[in-house]
Amino acid sequence: MQIFLVGGAVRDQLLERTVTEKDWVVVGATPKDLLKQGFKQVGKDFPVFLHPESGDEYALARTERKSGKGYYGFIIHADENVTLEQDLLRRDLTINAIAMDENGTLTDPYNGQADIKAKKLRHISPAFREDPLRVLRVARFAARYSHLGFTIADETLEFMREIANSGELAELSAERVWKETYRALGEKSPQVYFEVLRSCNSLEQWFPELAALWGVPNPPKWHPEVDTGVHTMMVLEQAAQLSDDPVTRFAALCHDLGKGITPAEDLPGHPGHEKSGVPLVRSLCRRLKTPTEYEQLAKIACEFHLHLHRFEELKAKTVVKLLEKSDAFRKPARFAQFLQVCEADYRGRAGFEKRDYPQAALMKQALDACNSIKPQTLIARGFTGKKLGDAIHSERVKKVKLICQA
Repeated sequence: MQIFLVGGAVRDQLLERTVTEKDWVVVGATPKDLLKQGFKQVGKDFPVFLHPESGDEYALARTERKSGKGYYGFIIHADENVTLEQDLLRRDLTINAIAMDENGTLTDPYNGQADIKAKKLRHISPAFREDPLRVLRVARFAARYSHLGFTIADETLEFMREIANSGELAELSAERVWKETYRALGEKSPQVYFEVLRSCNSLEQWFPELAALWGVPNPPKWHPEVDTGVHTMMVLEQAAQLSDDPVTRFAALCHDLGKGITPAEDLPGHPGHEKSGVPLVRSLCRRLKTPTEYEQLAKIACEFHLHLHRFEELKAKTVVKLLEKSDAFRKPARFAQFLQVCEADYRGRAGFEKRDYPQAALMKQALDACNSIKPQTLIARGFTGKKLGDAIHSERVKKVKLICQA
């Protein structure tokens, strides 16, 4: 029995990146061999075991053969006769198919080290086309490593287009698509994930509301980059610089979905795109089965982002209405996320990337001023029920008016 460290742990060591988890492959062993040593088997479909002390995953060397559609359409074969090279062959990219033994000696049958040096994301074999999830995985790796100069090999990108054109992306479950998307949102350059999917005709299948934005013009006066799809990617890039939070980044991605359905006669303007985009956000989130907090923040960002941009033009009543409708008083942390989305939207334009965004600080001042109001004082003055709510609202307007007039 031989044990090898494989996959991302080896790849990231070679890239001198922090290794966050370790996966191992066991060659020349049976399930009984591992069970005797105290390993715990997980799942019935894959020969994967948990180490009794570290909890790391140890998988028996295996091969896979396509037997149907989608991510689960494979026949798995694992026994003590499967070689390390056969196991590595079933993996997606060459950089993920390098193994290391206990002495640090590398086994690299598919030239992963050369592709690391060349900064290429390259498939291992034509079997790459058999798993539609790999389209999303490669796009995610591009989002992770693009800042290091990595690009996708042309022939791999062509395979990704073939998968998209085959219709097999539709066979993926929403949970699988969201898992890859969620992980991509947390990468260094999340916008690259969506740009790659678009470049291989894969965006329309699961993200049609987003795909519709490319080719839709904005007024050059406010958007020197003009194209709404380009603007959206710039906003996501800015959001990634402002926050590590994937919820905030997803809201930035969704803030302008309404522009994708603007009537042609209104272009390049987009009257009412904020409210018209809310149902599109809901549709996208339901298709992907996103967690509730993603949909909630994305809808708030979609409907109210222009209000914040125009803070200095707003009346105090409108500012308070925004705070109330966005539930800022009950959920201040979410409102802080909203402010970051708005800042990313402002900066996500050609030539605006380094500009200050004082509107966020002003809105934060308005929220703090409103929070300084003590309802107990009003209750002591005899206000109750609806009259108490109206009195609190009036006091908020008075406080905010001082900020708007400053």
